[in-house]
Amino acid sequence: MSTDSQPTDSLLSELEELRREVRYLRDRQEILDCIQKQARGHDRHDVELMTSVLHEDGIDEHGPVTNVGAEYGPWANQQHSMAFSAHLHNITTHTCEIDGDVAHAESYVIGTMVGRDGKTLAFMGGRYLDRLERRNGVWKIALRRCTIEWAFTADASFLNSGAFKGFLKGTWDTSDLSYARPLLPDSGPAIRW
Repeated sequence: MSTDSQPTDSLLSELEELRREVRYLRDRQEILDCIQKQARGHDRHDVELMTSVLHEDGIDEHGPVTNVGAEYGPWANQQHSMAFSAHLHNITTHTCEIDGDVAHAESYVIGTMVGRDGKTLAFMGGRYLDRLERRNGVWKIALRRCTIEWAFTADASFLNSGAFKGFLKGTWDTSDLSYARPLLPDSGPAIRW
């Protein structure tokens, strides 16, 4: 510091660089949180959570179907319910480029879906290609385009073998134990295998 207790130009420059780095790290985390919340919303059929991560005019393209904003959640839940009895969307590799209030992200997704017959398990791999925008200080998806890269089915009958008896089983709503606050040993009622 200089003798008059004023920060030096070097210190001011260093503080400004630190501020930019912290902002970048915060933006990256908020963007990843947004994408992961959307996946959680899918797996709990939580329309409110799914809608909360899309801008009101946000577009979601899943194959030949495009939905805008709040239209997406109910459509996705209906599509999943027609074919599956349970599913998990796993976000894996995630990259992101941020330019001011606009970001472009690519997130790999592995979906596992139990068929309504309880005997088949579909595995699908693809990517979410997202343009996110920060509006009013909040990052949300402005455009999502989905890819499918691979898929296969497997035998899921082992789920009904009794090997998992007593294990917790997820639900497609906010009664799922992941919403329990606080989560306690007797949080319930619990759905079990």
